[in-house]
Amino acid sequence: MTETTDRGLLPAGLPDLLPPDAAHEAGIVERLVAAFARHGYERVKPPLIEFETSLLSGSGKGMATQSFRLMDPVSQSMLALRPDITLQVARIATTRLRNEARPLRLSYAGQVLRVKGTQLRPERQFGQVGVELIGAFQPAADAEVVLLAADALRAVGVAGLSVDLTVPTLVPSLCRAMALDEEETRYLRAALDRKDASAVAAVGSPAAELALALMAASGPADRALERLSKIALPEAAKADHVRLETVIGLLRTADPELKLTVDPVEHRGFEYQTGVSFTLFARGVRGELGRGGRYRAGALGGLAGGPPQGEPSTGFTLYLDTVLRAVPGPRPSARVFLPFGTPAADGHRLRAEGWVTVAGLEPAADAAAEARRLSCTHLLDGGRVAELQ
Repeated sequence: MTETTDRGLLPAGLPDLLPPDAAHEAGIVERLVAAFARHGYERVKPPLIEFETSLLSGSGKGMATQSFRLMDPVSQSMLALRPDITLQVARIATTRLRNEARPLRLSYAGQVLRVKGTQLRPERQFGQVGVELIGAFQPAADAEVVLLAADALRAVGVAGLSVDLTVPTLVPSLCRAMALDEEETRYLRAALDRKDASAVAAVGSPAAELALALMAASGPADRALERLSKIALPEAAKADHVRLETVIGLLRTADPELKLTVDPVEHRGFEYQTGVSFTLFARGVRGELGRGGRYRAGALGGLAGGPPQGEPSTGFTLYLDTVLRAVPGPRPSARVFLPFGTPAADGHRLRAEGWVTVAGLEPAADAAAEARRLSCTHLLDGGRVAELQ
């Protein structure tokens, strides 16, 4: 193995992004953030590294095993590289922006780093773009973030979009109402995560019958709501059903074409969610485009001395690696070669007209051949732009 080859090797899941893909990703990010801004969401930029005790406290403890750590030579404290940006935005909202008017609408974009990838997402470093709506409990807030996610994804060219809705608190409410002990609850939830009907039935209690009915209610939103309405849910779980029905009604009114499905028992990946949550998919695209849902901002940020259960909040995170698979690829730009000695005024004029210019740095015997070598599509010849054949 040569030294050059050796230097080009990178750790698994940490790829270089080369032209034109790097510029394509940056353009998608800016278009997404611009869509958020049109809906009143203001951008924040948290640091890449924070104190471990801050970043991974509260609900952030669930990301501890996915976080790289290092010692800060200045403070002699342990730092953690962010595995997720939502944690940081919740911290910002409940500390530095705690006196701002609610609801608080924030957006963000940046890279995250995780210790391990997954089967669907082997990348360990990837981009996140998203929003958080802090301090709003109304069903309209849940609907707003779902509609914003759909609007932003369509704006960058995602087709065949669908939203899978769930209520992660529904099954826990059912377990508590049925007086299941901790071991029975853990077993039932694991069986539901696997969608293992026989294992759910083995629980052997009224809770199992309700859980099987909830599993059978999964599917297109209208059919799911109809089946849910026929299930005799415990009183504590009825509020979750009513909330879901209300949010779906708001979504149907605002965006009748948006494909909605419901999975009442889905829980994996929504461990800190406290209400209506969702996953975004695109037809024919591997993996999820993003996830979102309701949570408590203070609890998420591990804020001491704040509201006991944090502020009611909702939001979503889009995963850029998947989004890029769902949008049209980069289009080659029209590049004009400026032969060596071209007056600077000509370059200024062409760039003002929207051209990308590539200047020759030394005389070339064949300007057209040099232009082609530098991947240009046009040549400035005699003051006029000529397309290369």
